[in-house]
Amino acid sequence: MRNIVKRTEPASLTQHRLTPHSDYENYRKDALVEALVAEQRGLCCYCLQAIKADGDKMKIEHWHSQDRYKDDPDERLLYWNLLAACKGNEGQPQADQHCDTFKGEKDLSRNPANPLHNVEALVHYLSASGRIASSNPEFDAELNDVLNLNVAYLRNSRLGELRAFQKMLDKRPVLLSPSRANRRKVRQMWQTLLAEWEGDSNYGNLRPFCGVIIYWIKKKLARIPS
Repeated sequence: MRNIVKRTEPASLTQHRLTPHSDYENYRKDALVEALVAEQRGLCCYCLQAIKADGDKMKIEHWHSQDRYKDDPDERLLYWNLLAACKGNEGQPQADQHCDTFKGEKDLSRNPANPLHNVEALVHYLSASGRIASSNPEFDAELNDVLNLNVAYLRNSRLGELRAFQKMLDKRPVLLSPSRANRRKVRQMWQTLLAEWEGDSNYGNLRPFCGVIIYWIKKKLARIPS
């Protein structure tokens, strides 16, 4: 999971909210899908696998679910409440589902698009298993019980990305064993790698499951003295 920087909502959504008798069901969502996937840089809001701006291949997630908060129908059209999610293994047994498909009407205490929640600071990855976890007990439980982010497919995908990255590092041993003499250069090399995975701006697609690599690089950087 990563922090999402919300941009300006599509003009069509703004206009639709001002239209009498407007609701979520009678809103044409093409522009909304494009906007959500673009601001999330081509990644699912929860598991970080790749998604495309195609309504048949992704889902619009209401962080506050539509049914649970039906007494406040306006919230269904509020941009801060809308995210782009993967299909989450829709149609498969519930134990194999994840993200919005598994979440359903359950509540999630943190919204990745709310900067005050800062979900990136709450999660970490276990490099031996590919699991995502949190030191916050409530959020840790939600990662499993609300989003099912440690289902086997996601654990294996994160672990596969990390192993491929580590294999690449085998060709650059200086990064793994910096000496006192070259630690400044090595730190700069790690910072360059971090910039490549984070992207140089808030635009353009990121690599799937980049969160585990970014977390791992930051841990390496923290161990190199300035």
